[in-house]
Amino acid sequence: MPFSPLLLRLRDSDPEMLLRQQHRVVISSSPTIMASKQLLKSTPLTLPLRLNLYSPVTISAFPLKSTSRILPVSLKTSALPYTSHSNVPRPVYSENPEDTSNFSARFNVLKKKLEAIGFDTQMLKTGQYDNLLCPACKGGYSMEKSLSLVITLDGNCAVWTCHRGKCGWRGDTRAFANGRSSYGRLNQITKIKPKREITEKSLGLEPLCRELIAYFGERMISEKTLARNSVMQKTYGDEFIIAFTYRRNGVFVSCKYRDVNKNFWQEEDTEKIFYGVDDIKAASDIIIVEGEIDKLSMEEAGFYNCVSVPNGAPASVSTKVFKSDEEDTKYQYLWNCKEYLEKASRIILATDGDSPGLALAEELARRLGRERCWRVKWPKKNEVDHFKDANEVLMYLGPDALKEVIENAELYPIQGLFNFSHYFDEIDAYYHQALGFELGVATGWRGLNGLYNVVPGELTIVTGVPNSGKSEWIDALLCNINRSVGWRFALCSMENKVREHARKLLEKHIKKPFFDAGYGESIERMSIEEFELGKKWLSETFYLIRCENDSLPNIKWVLDLAKAAVLRHGVRGLVIDPYNELDHQRPANQTETEYVSQMLTIIKRFAQHHSCHVWFVAHPRQLHHWDGGPPNMYDISGSAHFINKCDNGIVIHRNRNPDAGPVDQVQVCVRKVRNKVIGTTGDAFLSYDRITGVYTDVDETSGK
Repeated sequence: MPFSPLLLRLRDSDPEMLLRQQHRVVISSSPTIMASKQLLKSTPLTLPLRLNLYSPVTISAFPLKSTSRILPVSLKTSALPYTSHSNVPRPVYSENPEDTSNFSARFNVLKKKLEAIGFDTQMLKTGQYDNLLCPACKGGYSMEKSLSLVITLDGNCAVWTCHRGKCGWRGDTRAFANGRSSYGRLNQITKIKPKREITEKSLGLEPLCRELIAYFGERMISEKTLARNSVMQKTYGDEFIIAFTYRRNGVFVSCKYRDVNKNFWQEEDTEKIFYGVDDIKAASDIIIVEGEIDKLSMEEAGFYNCVSVPNGAPASVSTKVFKSDEEDTKYQYLWNCKEYLEKASRIILATDGDSPGLALAEELARRLGRERCWRVKWPKKNEVDHFKDANEVLMYLGPDALKEVIENAELYPIQGLFNFSHYFDEIDAYYHQALGFELGVATGWRGLNGLYNVVPGELTIVTGVPNSGKSEWIDALLCNINRSVGWRFALCSMENKVREHARKLLEKHIKKPFFDAGYGESIERMSIEEFELGKKWLSETFYLIRCENDSLPNIKWVLDLAKAAVLRHGVRGLVIDPYNELDHQRPANQTETEYVSQMLTIIKRFAQHHSCHVWFVAHPRQLHHWDGGPPNMYDISGSAHFINKCDNGIVIHRNRNPDAGPVDQVQVCVRKVRNKVIGTTGDAFLSYDRITGVYTDVDETSGK
């Protein structure tokens, strides 16, 4: 029976994806493999008797004769000229067109819409599948006619899909949106049908000819490997194509065809399984590659426990979530081979190194389980590019190099799961103190040097009874840090008016009173020149986060602006003062303790991610039996999480009893230090100058 080409449907399509037209390869019976002039370009890596994989080239093991520029490449068995496939029958619908009276007008409108998109409509007919040059990708470097387009019999609707892995463009259009169309019947094409039973005889398969064996030889695939995997050919008139036979338990279940221009198609209505699935029947380690030739290449390197996916790679990672295995049509071969995969404890994903190959690896890993997946890193072929796949490595570096690549496969990354080796650069820099401020920034007060130092990325909670000077102490600390290391700060200080806050900061910076007033006593007020320089210092050092309307800001709003200050102005410190001035609305089913825990976690993540120290002022709850001493961190209103989750906890306490000591004495109680490198718990005593707002060290013994 004469061979009639089947237009075969790829399983990686969605229900509306269409059938691709079969391409052919003609193979010569003479010892000459024909190629176009375009295919005779020199290769960047010149090796004898090998194919150049960087352009659609076939380099023969035999002498090349001059050829025409006919594409695709024809390897003919006779001197007959290359003939068109136009006489090959195409699949059509059996039903009659609807509304034939307006067919011509409707079809012309549809063709004009297709022309506007970029399609060549001269040869288009209704009720058949056409392989066209994709307007989106132009067929890639080989100008492959990879786009499949079908027009319904009524001429009202066209649907198309590009089958190039790097493209994947699909779409549809109609002549009239409200017109009657058989578009809905297109989905019937892809309904699951009973699996066909096929044999080598029914498909007309035969052993490989010497030209194809030579073609594989140039790709470093031996005749022994070809025979072991039952690679065959198909006669198509006076032409041949490569046939990869898919078998399970030795039974022939499917067949995939390939020409030397890398055009692929498969037998319709056959079961989708891995190529070479019998080789992983009892394997605990499995290698998965993207193509049949890569599977054969792995065998040349000594790896028989390898299979290839049947459908190639997707253009990108899908966002779909499938409720059942049956819905996962693109990867049905995984579920059909489930019993083989369940036995594997280690799966090496050796897909191509391009974007579709990486997308395929991700799709496989998410289905197989990332925890048991490994991935290969293809070696470099020059300073910029890497080898693309297993066959490239085999051809240009040899089987030993390919074996080494597989043996050095690395764990497939799992989001959120790391090894310390991923952070060795950071750990090295920490050891050599190359990051900056590993031991913290000194506060500027001798009494605090051994207790508390400021480290980027940490959270310090500051508390104290009202009017103890919490905000004043933080302002003085910021001035000291700016003077010593030049840090800039963002201030979300909601209890201070801007002008009054500026006055306090300037007095601490210039160490003179802002006004000629009673609080200044006999000290001279800052001069105009000092004031102008101070304004410049304020502008360069501090950035204000303020909510100018009547609503209260929430913590997310504050941190979003702080992030902008970090990225735009290089801010290294953030002050949020105080907690009770923020909007703390929370869900009805969330307790205040849960809310505070969540809020502090968000603040700590901000501090760590942006290497920004955060000072957060929180008032203690009302102390009914206060004895005049400093409160405890657990006395903070809202939750014990304030001390549990902070990196540093500080209580600022001012003496109010003249009999207990000077009333200008301030006690800085360091109640928590998580990082022992930068301090420890203990108390320091400072003297507060009411005129300038400056804090200075006092003798701790006399203070007691």
